[in-house]
Amino acid sequence: MNPVAQTWITKTNVRLRRTAQRMREGARAGSAAIEFALIAPIFFVLLMGTMEVGIMFFAQFTLQNAVMSAARMIRTGQVATANMTAAQFRTSICNNISPILACDGNLQIDVESYANFSSVNFANPLTASNTLDPSLNNFSTGNVCSVVLVRAFYTWSVVTPLLTPFMVNMANNEHLLTATAAFRNEPYNTSVAGC
Repeated sequence: MNPVAQTWITKTNVRLRRTAQRMREGARAGSAAIEFALIAPIFFVLLMGTMEVGIMFFAQFTLQNAVMSAARMIRTGQVATANMTAAQFRTSICNNISPILACDGNLQIDVESYANFSSVNFANPLTASNTLDPSLNNFSTGNVCSVVLVRAFYTWSVVTPLLTPFMVNMANNEHLLTATAAFRNEPYNTSVAGC
């Protein structure tokens, strides 16, 4: 065989091998892109859902902490001695939840007092249509030694699409956050000996 033809065949074989190798590498990179395109939406929905559940649980903890703090004011007589109104009591709770939860129509506070623990009777916060009952807005802090039930409800809108079947417990894709404190008022009035 002619040396020029031999050189040409050798160069052509090398070029064909390089081209085939580049095509194989490109096919591998393309399959990775296709695999990522198939998995990415699921990954991002799971990531978004995990973040929303974490924020929701933190909001639940924040609401419970605010209710416990405000309930202590009732229990120790600070609310009664200061003649605090329902709006002022609501503001005290709102001040503790404001970084996480908005103090708007989504927040509802119900304070009820009873003579003793056996007479405690409270209503379901949800109506038959699975919405928050608007009539739960009592503000009765009771007297010395009264049993008091403080409840706060917050409607959280669930935004992650795949979480709605698991997290929604109300109408309109909402989740009800609830915080409760039940206690007996302390004898904060010195004229009363004890409970």
